[in-house]
Formats: sequence, C-alpha cells, structure tokens
Amino acid sequence: MKTINIKDLEPGMFVVGVIKQAGHVRVKNQGWVRDEKGIKHLIQSGVLEVEIDPDKTLNHTPEEIPAVEEVSQPSKIDPWHKSVPVEAELGQATKMYEQAKQLQEKAFTDIRDGRTINVAEFKETASGFIDSVFRNQDALACIARIRDKDGYLLEHSLNVSILMSILAKHLGFDRALIEELATGALLHDIGKIKIPDDILQKPEKLSENEFEIMREHARYSHDIVKDSGLGEIAAEIAGFHHERLDGTGYPYAKKGEELSQYVRMISIVDVYDALTAERVYKIGMTPIQAFKKLKAGCPHQFDEALLNQFIHCIGMYPVGTLVKLKSHRVGIVTASNPDSPLQPVVKVFYNAKNMFHVEVRDVDLSDKRIDDELEAAVKPEEFGLDLIKFFRHSMLP
Repeated sequence: MKTINIKDLEPGMFVVGVIKQAGHVRVKNQGWVRDEKGIKHLIQSGVLEVEIDPDKTLNHTPEEIPAVEEVSQPSKIDPWHKSVPVEAELGQATKMYEQAKQLQEKAFTDIRDGRTINVAEFKETASGFIDSVFRNQDALACIARIRDKDGYLLEHSLNVSILMSILAKHLGFDRALIEELATGALLHDIGKIKIPDDILQKPEKLSENEFEIMREHARYSHDIVKDSGLGEIAAEIAGFHHERLDGTGYPYAKKGEELSQYVRMISIVDVYDALTAERVYKIGMTPIQAFKKLKAGCPHQFDEALLNQFIHCIGMYPVGTLVKLKSHRVGIVTASNPDSPLQPVVKVFYNAKNMFHVEVRDVDLSDKRIDDELEAAVKPEEFGLDLIKFFRHSMLP
C-alpha cells in the first residue's frame, strides 16, 4: 500500500481509501480510477491524500478500466439524537472523566521518566468519550464546563477531546475518524511535560524568553504522538493546534492550505476551552465572550465556517453554563435545545435577588407554560457559588 497526494493520482490506479481530506466523504468501495473526471470529482469532494495499491494499477485505456467506484457522502445522522436522558448518562460520564484524568497524569509521569505512553489506553478513553457523546453529548459537555481551576493542565486536554468529538459528530464524520481526532486531542498538550515547571506553573504572564520556551510544547507534542504510532492526523492535531491560517501561529508558522480541516477544528476548540477556563490567576470568559473573541480572529486566524458550526453544535449557552433568568433565578444549563438555542433546560437552585438557595428544579424554557426567559450567562464568583460542590450533590444520580 502507498499513500499519495491527490494531485499524483492517475487513471488506472486502485484506490483503497481516503487518508486525508478537507471534507468528510468516503470511498463507497475500493476500486480503480477510470479517468480524469473521477480524479476531479475526488478533488472537488475535498480529498487531499489517498491510499493506493500499486500492484493493482492498470495500464489500459479508460474504456477498458472497470467502472469507477463512487465517492459518496456518509449517511446522514441526526447530530442532536440522544438515546438516553442526561441524568442517566451523567454518572457514567463523570466516572469516565475522572479515570481519564488519572490516565493523563500517568502519561505525564511516563514521559517524564523516559517511558512510552500506553496508546491503547488513550484509544480506549477516546472511544469511551465518543460512546457517551453519541448517547447524550450534554453529559460530558456539562462536566467539561464545571471545572477545577487548579486542574487546568489535565482537564484542558480532556475538555478539548470532548468538544472535538461533539464537533466531529456534528459534522457527520465516521466513527474511526472521530476516534483518531479525539485521541489526538487528548494528547495535544502532552509536550508540556518537557517544559520546566517554573514556566509551566507560573501564575503570572510569561516573559518573552519564557514564552519562546513554552511555544516548543507543540513541537514536543507532535514528536511524542507521531512516535507513538497513533497516525498522521493525531500527530497533526498535537503539533499544529497553535498554528493559524495567516501564518502567525507556532511553532512551524504554517498557513492556509497547509492546515487541514482537523487542525482548523482543534485550533478553534483549543482556544475556546482556554478562554472559558477558570485559572488561579484569571477568571474565565463566558461562552459568548469567547465566541466574540474567536469571531474577531476570522477569517485571518480561524476558519469562520467551522467556527459557525462549532457555535451551532454547542450552543450560545452551552450545557454546564451558569445562567441567570429574568425571574432572578440562577441555574445551570443541563440540556441544549437546537431548535431554539435561547430556550434550553436550566436546573435552577439559587435566587440572585434575595441571595439564597431555592428548591432545585428543572426549568424547560421552551415550555409555553413557563413564564420566564434566559437573561445572561453569569460567573459563580458573582454570588459566591461553588459549582463543583453543587454538581456533585445535586446533579449526579
């Protein structure tokens, strides 16, 4: 088998599969390319690289080559389909998330001590995330929002993997591709283990020299993931997540067509999670603030079409966001509403006007019998609320 650029594909070659693409098509069946028209169809579909079997190349006229196998869009799925209620998925998702944090910690230790990471365990974790996302994406999305400000290094990669899985599912990617994307995202910051702790853990702004050292983590991540044998897509995600469309990113200053759709996806997801994260030295932005900042970087730094898809699939008020209602009640968004993004389900537990806790209950803002509206996303610090404590005691089954 041999991987070639789509521009090197010629009539008579036997295509085994699509390796790299800027879309999400698939080869319906393996087969020969009959003529230039077939190649042009592949290019227009966004295919960048294909795997061929050189031993099956035919040197005949186009009429003598067997019919070209069609390239087709994968069967459409409902990206909003939920096979279980969020309450039923939260417990399992939380357990999975905690186990994934332990795996991340172990991987950092292994790399530090000169051992290789256990690829199978990361694939298994990514697969578990994807199973949960397909059952009900709101559960892991909620966990990814309710975070420990002291656990950023471990939780960030987990959250990026979850968000990548949700976005890839929304775009209709097949299961195998989503797993590679999710695994690469889990390991996208693994190179930080090679950064000195005094820089990695510094609570203030880094100096110019310190930032130059920090930027190298992406290069280290690329090499670690590539050497692990996880595949080129996972290595690209790990190494290029700080690259930008206009070439202002790092560490390779790649730009434009050098950046695959997958790299463009993680660059958006990575920045979004970083902007919304609570850190010991900064308060995270609300999702809407983060979206505005990302929008300001379009089209020069970020892919605007993909950003719009990302906003659409997680919502203006993503699951796990603390919000205030017109009635002064405060709660957490627990279920998305794709048909009416401003009317999600909110689990209320606090009254912002009278400053006291109220009976915990679910409020479906799309219910015509509910005389209330979502007013704004708010921060826990405004009311002295401990979301982690509330989540553990009031939301887990």
